Amino acid sequence: MAKLILTLDGAVIREYPLEKETVSIGRRPGNDIQLNDLAVSGRHALVTHLRRTYIEDLGSTNGTLVNGKRIRKTILEHGDVIQVGSHQITFLADSDQPYEPTMFLRAEYEPTMHLGADEITAGPVRGTPLGAIRILDGPHAGKVMELRKPFNTLGFRGLKVALITRGPRGYTIHGIRAKELRRASDLPVVNGVPVGTGSRPLKDQDVIELVGTKMQFFLLG
Repeated sequence: MAKLILTLDGAVIREYPLEKETVSIGRRPGNDIQLNDLAVSGRHALVTHLRRTYIEDLGSTNGTLVNGKRIRKTILEHGDVIQVGSHQITFLADSDQPYEPTMFLRAEYEPTMHLGADEITAGPVRGTPLGAIRILDGPHAGKVMELRKPFNTLGFRGLKVALITRGPRGYTIHGIRAKELRRASDLPVVNGVPVGTGSRPLKDQDVIELVGTKMQFFLLG
């Protein structure tokens, strides 16, 4: 049986087996998946599970993202990551396949003061080529996540460790300072060179290593 895995910053909150044809997502009581998040609309999105599984945005204020791309309605494939507000929902087509916590990539709806990164800003993105991240290894190898928002956080199991900003000069990756102790390998590395808690502009085809996962940054179109 297919299921949805609800996570926040990579930490699993709950699993939802798709036992009926429709699953509603929203902030109001009465939704099948109720999210206490001001970035989520009262009735935000609807998952329909028939021969194929679809997700449809219900005219929400902040939109619904699938693999980083804003959608109106789309078919879900195994491993697709839905973002609704600050939460992410992973679709598993076969519940016999265990969910493996991996690196998460999340578009931010608010300024990043709460991220612990000092004086990180991003300017207007109009005219900036759209970038994306392709996962190179692990259970989600081959998955592409678009970087449409000015701020995109990356991390693992509840810990934000990097931020990718989109500005008028392109994309930049920043290591995020955190109170929690972590290994040096948990901080971003680009093309074999540690970024640490500093920053580095990203170029097309750069390879990023983060919390044991390799990914490639590239420009679309």
